[in-house]
Amino acid sequence: MSLRQRWDYLRHLAVACTQQHHKELAPIFRPYVPEGGTVIDAGAHAGQFAKLFSQMVGPTGRVCAFEPSGYTRAILERALSFNRYRNVQVYALGLSDRPGELVLHTPVKRSGVRGYGLASFGGVGAAAARGEIAETVPVTTLDAFVRSNALRVDFIKADIEGWEGHFLRGARGVLRTQRPAIFIELNREMLARAGEDADQLFADLAALGYRAQKSPEWRAVAAFEGRGDYLFTAA
Repeated sequence: MSLRQRWDYLRHLAVACTQQHHKELAPIFRPYVPEGGTVIDAGAHAGQFAKLFSQMVGPTGRVCAFEPSGYTRAILERALSFNRYRNVQVYALGLSDRPGELVLHTPVKRSGVRGYGLASFGGVGAAAARGEIAETVPVTTLDAFVRSNALRVDFIKADIEGWEGHFLRGARGVLRTQRPAIFIELNREMLARAGEDADQLFADLAALGYRAQKSPEWRAVAAFEGRGDYLFTAA
């Protein structure tokens, strides 16, 4: 890494170790994240949500944090270790609709540093001002992971830059039988790059008996209403 890239890595690591984001969401999540429960964090990034969920489920709970990027995972694991979050387990896997391998694309910004928060299986488009870093990573499905680990899932958070449709198709068994709440960020452009459609994603979840609220007002919505965070709960 260049000197600039090393500095950027240290800056990202310092934020991950010393700051806690998203605390304002804890009251929204609390009805769906019980103490002693299990949370799936798909696209754990630097661990801000994983740390929040760790506090919410408590010492008897479990957070399964999936982060396929080696660079990002190094920050995540160090941040969790620094803060002694022992109920978070990190998996070097992506989640999709079938097991195998996929290419993870991480954009290089105009400044020359990694846009590590924009890494995507669907490509990165204009974000890659100076090219991209391509990394072949293993992926599995949530259904397969839950079966092999005999898990009961209470809550799912997925921020995977447009790959949400693929992920949810690989989680249909869990959604049908366990009915976890789902917190996802949806972006029509990113979904399109992954061959997905926001309206179809809503229709698929509605067919499974899920209803949505959109942040920041947390009002009920019947269809996709633009880029943002959505909370889907079983009706």
